[in-house]
Amino acid sequence: MNEEGEESDQTIIERRFIRLVQRGRWEFVQRVNTTGVVCLFPLTVDQRVIFVEQYRPPVDACVIEFPAGLAGDIAGQEAELLETAAARELLEETGYQAGRLVALGSTVSSAGLTDEAVEFFLALDLQKVGAGGGEETENITVHAVPFEEIDDWLQAARDRGCLLDARIYAGLYFITQHLQKNG
Repeated sequence: MNEEGEESDQTIIERRFIRLVQRGRWEFVQRVNTTGVVCLFPLTVDQRVIFVEQYRPPVDACVIEFPAGLAGDIAGQEAELLETAAARELLEETGYQAGRLVALGSTVSSAGLTDEAVEFFLALDLQKVGAGGGEETENITVHAVPFEEIDDWLQAARDRGCLLDARIYAGLYFITQHLQKNG
């Protein structure tokens, strides 16, 4: 117990970006050595939604996701702003550069498992400036899907064995809201 009578955290194991802790009867993961986590909802001028697909070892499957990543995880850039990390991750993973990033707020990713919070950004006025595909340790496939075809496209991805990241539904909500307001 700490001075306030609360359970103190006991570190079970710590690695480069995560720490497994126990607090009372709870075991959970904390994010360490980052300034945050970002997730982008990219929409092109011609209303294509940009998804990424990559193999994820924890679920032993390819997962359809929105571009996302850590902020402050690069040596020498530990104080990286979330918006800077969002622009960097979008370019690295998709090859697109956003003319405009709109901060949408944050959410917890899995409150029973981790303290991680994810900051959402709508990425607009995209320009293709690179190949994408991620860093050398990543093997990311980029998909530009017409907004009106998303339901069928996501079903086809499931049919071929892909899993869908839950943030897809949040992103599609924000993209739909944007399109309804801005045509």
